[in-house]
Amino acid sequence: MEYFVNCNTSTLAPYNTPLDEVRVAHLYRRLGFSASVQTVNAGIGQSAISLVDNLVDQAIAATLIPPPEWADWTDANYPADDEQAGQMRRTQLREYSTSYGNALLYNNLLDRMSFFWSNHFVTQLEVYNCNQFLYYYINCLQRNALGNFKTLTSEVGLTSAMLYYLDGARNRGNNPNENYARELYELFTMGEGNNYTEQDIIETAKALSGYTERGEEGCTQVTFDPAEFNTDNKTIFGQTGNWGYDDVINILFNERANETAWFICKKLYEFFVHPDSTDEEGNGIAPQIIDGMAQTFISSGFEIAPVIRQLLKSQHFFDETAIGVIIKSPFDLYFNLLKETSFSYDDTTVLNMIDSASLIGQELFNPPEVEGWQRDRQWINTNFMIGRWLTTEVFLERFFQNDPEQFRNLAMDAVGPADSNTSNPEIVVRALVNKFTPKGLLTDADFDRAMDAFKIDDVPEDYYSPDYYPGGTGQWMLQFAEESPTQIYILLRHLSREPEFQLK
Repeated sequence: MEYFVNCNTSTLAPYNTPLDEVRVAHLYRRLGFSASVQTVNAGIGQSAISLVDNLVDQAIAATLIPPPEWADWTDANYPADDEQAGQMRRTQLREYSTSYGNALLYNNLLDRMSFFWSNHFVTQLEVYNCNQFLYYYINCLQRNALGNFKTLTSEVGLTSAMLYYLDGARNRGNNPNENYARELYELFTMGEGNNYTEQDIIETAKALSGYTERGEEGCTQVTFDPAEFNTDNKTIFGQTGNWGYDDVINILFNERANETAWFICKKLYEFFVHPDSTDEEGNGIAPQIIDGMAQTFISSGFEIAPVIRQLLKSQHFFDETAIGVIIKSPFDLYFNLLKETSFSYDDTTVLNMIDSASLIGQELFNPPEVEGWQRDRQWINTNFMIGRWLTTEVFLERFFQNDPEQFRNLAMDAVGPADSNTSNPEIVVRALVNKFTPKGLLTDADFDRAMDAFKIDDVPEDYYSPDYYPGGTGQWMLQFAEESPTQIYILLRHLSREPEFQLK
């Protein structure tokens, strides 16, 4: 697969041209996990400003996952028998994974962002191994996904998931543990080596100490123990005092606002627009864009939503060079397929897709390391590529076995009412190619191969319209031909192996 160089020179000025189909689909692929034909069609002709504002407003108002009945359980609530307790925990986790998977599908931007933050403020369930901690961690990300970044930073650092994962629960005043302090600066706010010292980390660790009370039962929420807090004066970024947890957050955002804003906006840029914000020598390709985002971030008091609105409304975001240049993550691959086809599915489908994502490099709630999934090119290697093809084909086959007619319905939606009874296969193939690839297939030869895949042996050439096939009888029609669902199924299988299908 050819990788794209970021040569986008458009600005953050609003995109004022009415949105076409390509750009509406582009917005939904980046803002959420894509959208149905009907949803994309509804956006055509709208302004980027109104559509983005409506989608951000919907995300802010979206319903969060309600607390499960076990949200506050400790080990004492589980059976004494380890095997029974383990089975109960696994069942709870499967149910919660399904709930979160459905939230990703339904909540568009809200949980696109909660998922983004889970790969920024990374924890690993396999390390802290407590469903209750997982719920409150994800709840924190959902509540703050489009809220205030300073608040998010403060709250997520006190979740038990994070306190266990980065050893905050072992950070005692007389023996400080520096793990969280280091990652707070290096990965969560400023970026590695960006205007902080080793001494700042040491002093910060002391100020963050004391959150060590873990109760007598396992899976008890961690709380503050004043006896474990370091009461010495600490000097952080030149500020001296008997600082505690809240002081660290305030000093960080007061004294290192510029560094933090730039680092976070760079990550948002690379997530939503292009994976390369710098070239191979580390020079900025889009510094003026990130500068503008960072200024908005700081002036709003580190509110996330204004930055997202600014970026997603911009000429830069909708520029031709920004479309179809990000490689789909495993979750993009499967969830986009669900949203774009509108095929019927149930919780088992969602769970199967979550399991499949794990097989090709993206295990839900378990990024591989504290740096998270590096995304984009990481998703493509020989094993993962074959896995992407095969698993996508399995899901398409299951959809076809469950209801072949939904494939015909998909094609009729894609071509639109005017062509729903077409006997020209090129109209059908082109509509579906345009639906499932950001900017179509690369060459005419690629499109011809898609046509060949669609024209299965069961349908003779002379069955198609004389307008398409000279001398044809025109007996084939999308709306009525018995073979149509099979043709569309085979075309989607073919497209799922095309490089352009892997892009968003």
